[in-house]
Amino acid sequence: MSIPHLQGKVQTVLGLVSPVELGVTLPHEHCLIDMSIWFAEPQHVTGKQLAREPLSLENLWYVRYHPYSNLDNVQLLDEGMAIEELLRYRLAGGCTVIDMTNVGIGRDALALARISRATGLHIVMGAGYYVEESLPPGATMDEDAIARDIVRDITEGVDGTGIRAGVIGEIGIKGWPLTEGEKTFLRAAVIAQNETGAFINVHTGRSPSSPFEVVEYMDTIGAEVPRVVMSHIDRTLFTHQDRVRLAKTGCMIEYDMFSLEGWMPENIRMIYSEEEPTRRADLPNDAARVDHLVALIDEGFIHQLLVSHDHNSKTRLCRYGGPGYAHLLNNVAPIMRRKGMRQEQIDTIMVHNPGRLLTFV
Repeated sequence: MSIPHLQGKVQTVLGLVSPVELGVTLPHEHCLIDMSIWFAEPQHVTGKQLAREPLSLENLWYVRYHPYSNLDNVQLLDEGMAIEELLRYRLAGGCTVIDMTNVGIGRDALALARISRATGLHIVMGAGYYVEESLPPGATMDEDAIARDIVRDITEGVDGTGIRAGVIGEIGIKGWPLTEGEKTFLRAAVIAQNETGAFINVHTGRSPSSPFEVVEYMDTIGAEVPRVVMSHIDRTLFTHQDRVRLAKTGCMIEYDMFSLEGWMPENIRMIYSEEEPTRRADLPNDAARVDHLVALIDEGFIHQLLVSHDHNSKTRLCRYGGPGYAHLLNNVAPIMRRKGMRQEQIDTIMVHNPGRLLTFV
């Protein structure tokens, strides 16, 4: 089933637009978000004091290496700052942002509409549930009810605002193997995909086993796998062979942590897999990410690749010395060219692939 008035269109927070209007698109970002569910209270006295301070130049040395142990850092709540930061992306040539903030982590449809008007950017809003820990009190765990909520967000609007979502995601998978709650979220997302024609973005667990388990499960429950995005692959799969194996399933592969390099905080860096149950995850740098993309292009998978930043904390923003939303355009695209990527290949990844996904079928 699909929805006739949506077919062939993209649904932004300001209404329907043609796919040709999208231009350069960041497929996985957060304009505003409350990630306090991941806040990790330090145990030592010095850390406890730093954890409650506003982020500043004086404590940036600490927060850069303990990003989830400073409460202010994991909350992007300032609408004016979001406009200021996103304007840098607009001035660099960016046109569209997919905001993956959904139920339980601070989604604000009215604010996204204001940000879109102020910046001139197309903003597409997400729908569905993140991880189980983020659910608001009294949230249902009934898959049909969740699916109805997602469909309503897409067809009628979010929280009575009339502002409609345009994607399903990011659906939160915390670890491996899948929990029953996570399976419920995925089933609801697939029901809504089949009814609306929207694409699904999945926040994969931190195990190399996770994206394979997720895509296999989604395939068995009737998902349109080529319109399913596996997020955070740059911190999840560590060999070219695994990345090729995932690409062969037909899903989209998203490298969405550009600018995060080398190391992940202690409280989130442990991963679990059947082969290496205690392996620790270390992040590639941006040059290595581009090498991974080039290798996948050489294997014939260019039409399955997406790139973004997943900015979700203050240390990622220009105001606090971070790279900002224009990082891919200003800093990574030149690396891509130096490593042999042609402009048409960059456009395929940054323009055409996200545009195809955003178009309702």
